[in-house]
Amino acid sequence: MTSQEKLPEARVVYCSATGASEPRNLGYMVRLGLWGDGTSFQNFSQFLVALEKGGVGALELVAMDMKARGMYVCRTLSYKGADFDIVEAPLEERMMNMYGKAAEFWSELRLELLSAGEFSGEEKGVSNQIWRLYWASHQRFFRHMCMSAKVPAVVKLAKEALAENKCVVIGLQSTGEARTEEAVTKYGVEMEDFVSGPRELLLKLVEENYPLPPKPDSFQQGEEQVTEIQRKRHSAPDISFKGRFRKVAKMEDVSDDDSGDYSPSESSDDDESSSDEEFHMCQICNSEEEKSLLLNCSGCSLRVHPSCLTPPWTGMLTDDWSCYSCKKVEGQEEEHDANVADFSKRYDTAVERKLKILDVIRSLDLPNNPLDDIIDQLGGPDKVAEITGRRGMLIRASDGKGVVYQARNAKEVSMEMINMHEKQQFMDDKKHIAIISEAGSAGVSLHADRRAKNQRRRVHVTLELPWSADRAIQQFGRTHRSNQTSAPQYRLLFTNLGGEKRFASIVAKRLESLGALTQGDRRAGPSLSAFNYDSNYGKKALTMVYRGIMEQDSFPVVPPRCSDNQASIQEFITKAKVALVSVGIIRDSVVCNGKDAGKLSGRIVDSDMHDVARFLNRLLGLAPDIQNRLFDLFTSILDVVLHNARREGQLDSGIVDIKAKSVEMKEPPKTVHIDSLSGASTVLFTFTIDRGVTWESAKAMLDERENGGAGSSNDGFYESKREWMGRRHFTLALEGSTEGIYKIIRPAIGEALREMPLTELKSKYRKVSSIDKVSKGWQDEYDVSSKQCMHGSKCKVGSYCTVGRRLQEFNILGGLILPVWGTIEKALAKQVYQNHKRVRVVRLVTTNDNQRIVGLFVPNAAVESVLTGLQWVQDIEG
Repeated sequence: MTSQEKLPEARVVYCSATGASEPRNLGYMVRLGLWGDGTSFQNFSQFLVALEKGGVGALELVAMDMKARGMYVCRTLSYKGADFDIVEAPLEERMMNMYGKAAEFWSELRLELLSAGEFSGEEKGVSNQIWRLYWASHQRFFRHMCMSAKVPAVVKLAKEALAENKCVVIGLQSTGEARTEEAVTKYGVEMEDFVSGPRELLLKLVEENYPLPPKPDSFQQGEEQVTEIQRKRHSAPDISFKGRFRKVAKMEDVSDDDSGDYSPSESSDDDESSSDEEFHMCQICNSEEEKSLLLNCSGCSLRVHPSCLTPPWTGMLTDDWSCYSCKKVEGQEEEHDANVADFSKRYDTAVERKLKILDVIRSLDLPNNPLDDIIDQLGGPDKVAEITGRRGMLIRASDGKGVVYQARNAKEVSMEMINMHEKQQFMDDKKHIAIISEAGSAGVSLHADRRAKNQRRRVHVTLELPWSADRAIQQFGRTHRSNQTSAPQYRLLFTNLGGEKRFASIVAKRLESLGALTQGDRRAGPSLSAFNYDSNYGKKALTMVYRGIMEQDSFPVVPPRCSDNQASIQEFITKAKVALVSVGIIRDSVVCNGKDAGKLSGRIVDSDMHDVARFLNRLLGLAPDIQNRLFDLFTSILDVVLHNARREGQLDSGIVDIKAKSVEMKEPPKTVHIDSLSGASTVLFTFTIDRGVTWESAKAMLDERENGGAGSSNDGFYESKREWMGRRHFTLALEGSTEGIYKIIRPAIGEALREMPLTELKSKYRKVSSIDKVSKGWQDEYDVSSKQCMHGSKCKVGSYCTVGRRLQEFNILGGLILPVWGTIEKALAKQVYQNHKRVRVVRLVTTNDNQRIVGLFVPNAAVESVLTGLQWVQDIEG
């Protein structure tokens, strides 16, 4: 950036393989002329805000705009012929049990660390570091569990591909090398079984980070020692390792009022650890509470609710408050020896508790390292080419008993060349399976190259999806390159756990942006948009989920596996609260006095209310049943949010294809602006479109469905139960690819954008069996809609209203758009309809000459304002 500023006359070319994966990455490209003096955006920040407001469609528009000015060239290999398939790998029964017990252990470990932290009187910085490590390890642990759960599916897919004379590439990101090396160091070169990555991760977390009080012999003799020991004299809370979580889970009477000691706190926007930093445990009732609501003894660091003390504390919460015990021993140095002994005992107790936790971890049933497991099940290293960053592997012993550690370069190949050697073994058709990791596969080509001996079709299985779209594209690119005999088959593996969709969500969001910025079309590459939950709509849906669980609002849908019976919904809410408490999203506080004593009260901090990433991260740490129920609730509410946004014209779906029976250009295009620098022009196109479906066409659709035997009993013509403007409306409903969901075809607008569930269809319409009645009603609506909107001749918007109108004028502003962005935004802001105020990128193809036009949609009511602002100059001939 600095060198560009110092050399204003220098010519600059920007080259990037993945730099445009999100708009922020354009920030250093200051010479593009997309922002700054003489543009619609004063600086990059304004440009970025406009792109984010415009959504994916705006990103597509930027790519097209740059191409129109001749300043942008993008080349990528087509994915034509590549086969993408998302494969669900349901958890087997043993894995389900294993996962459930692991989730329970992590929730108990969290409580144990909270308790141990209070006991040790750790400093805030140390506490923050522990929680950052805890949640990072929590996420890696359960991601590793998900990978292990997919091993049977990977092995099955690989064997099926080999049987079809194909070869297999298995992609993952991490190998667990560090944990394998540590295990070999601890247990020796020979072991009974493969290393369990999750177990080693847990052991390391507890061994290195379990809070312990300072050792008694670390104190100096004298007054300084007495003071410190008095500060530390209180023993740990009397709480068993598994007691508190199960106590909470068994509570039947759950209340969510902000009664008692709870009051809203300021929201925090810190990282994953922020939700734990300002909460501590009351060392009497063992419930979490905000730090500001607990008494903190200046002598011994005891933290308690004022009401938990005997007698209860009724004074002010001051920084120099001392508990009753400290007040009694102040100045009594004769108790020094007793206090030292007491402190030593408490240190030994803490060490004993830590060792007990480590024993529990070692006894847990946890899966093996998936990389070693897969290689073992697919025939060992003689059959599988490993292209990773690790130096050694665990293989089955020759006698079949146990496993041994072996360096990967055991066959007289240097460690620096081992990956190239393994790659060549695969390309020479000596090994038909390759496993690649991010660390080992950079720049490696594994495609069906015409120059290679192995030209079998590649089946690329993603055991572990990368964190970002850039890396996903890079992993896909290992098997999809130029000069190949066949494009690969991609198999993206997911478990049936809702929490794992978190990883797909991140990649889906980036893939959409990457396609929009590189190709001017978000559909240019493979799309995982069905998994894109981390959006503004996802945030709104999550807030509705939380408010429903906290009983602040009712759910807009019936929770999964609940009937309309309020008792079943309340039972679900109770389970959901306990689950969210266990993963630190709901902050629980047990009311200690009054008529509500013993009840669980809680709240969700403001910063968590719309944090979809944290929600999906923490979901992974729940037992499969409640995890999936919470995820299904979230997606069901998200569907409602998306439906409402679509109905209000607010849904950002990138480039919208305008489909109609007839699309013809009404008049020659008009040039409305010419860029003084590039000479590129902005052009206004006006089309006449006919969206309607004739009675004959509708009847033919139904007949074809019935004759083909593909229809359902509910397919057919329907009449609205309510009248509108003195008439009833008719529709044709045909069941789509999803059972119980119907495509709706109307006389005036053709196929509706939104499909309709059968329950909604029957609540709004009734099926009509009389063909004569339907044909007359259909034809009447078809004819009337050519002249007026569905609001009738007295519509307040007049001729500008297009709702339900069959024949329409349609305006598209094409060519160069960014220089006139501000003018267009001002014109659209004045519109009456909300869905006319948003910048929308559309695409259509004329039916008479197949001309393809892409650009901004301009409502009829806004055309005059746009032309006035742009001062269009000339007509384009022909």
